[in-house]
Amino acid sequence: MRTFLIVLIFLTTHHLTSSLAAQEKKAPTEPNDPQSRYEPRSNPGEGQKFLQKFVGDWDVVKTFHPRSGGPVRQRGECRQTMLHDGRFLQSAFVFWSGDTKTTGTGLIGFDPASGRFTSVWIDSRSTRMSFRQGKEKFDGKRIELFSCSLGDDGKKGRSSRTITHLEDDGRRIVHRQSTAGDDGKERLVMELILTKKPKKTVDPGQK
Repeated sequence: MRTFLIVLIFLTTHHLTSSLAAQEKKAPTEPNDPQSRYEPRSNPGEGQKFLQKFVGDWDVVKTFHPRSGGPVRQRGECRQTMLHDGRFLQSAFVFWSGDTKTTGTGLIGFDPASGRFTSVWIDSRSTRMSFRQGKEKFDGKRIELFSCSLGDDGKKGRSSRTITHLEDDGRRIVHRQSTAGDDGKERLVMELILTKKPKKTVDPGQK
């Protein structure tokens, strides 16, 4: 009888311990976030790793190609930073033309679920916002975006395409924007060449 009680106590204790361990494993590890039921969280993916290479301060040469006449060039600067725990890249541009300064801000993100980039652009030249999105999954080498509209107002705008890639081991960014002409052929409209500024070194004697 005594032996039977000892075995029963052992089995009961083992069962309770196993049940508690199983409950601990099932306990949620994420913080309470009711919003995630409607807007699921998503973590950075391969697109964000590519955008990370754009971070830094850059010298910029902007070349506009009009339909007639020679190209028009402007010089400027750009600072690019990652926002919201490395999910989005913000690009802050400044261009000069004589004493006139023009500013612009770009924001681009990548959705790992669809494998596509989406961007928005605003500047001091206009009150309009420019939206672009990729059509194909990211190939790991370049960002290809197409102009898109949020609403249908009955007016079909001229479509355009941008391609952005890195050169010179990441020290140079080439961004080209093309638009479709009346004959259906693409025409280069604008080109941005960004050259990374060297990091400033501090003389130990000046500390």
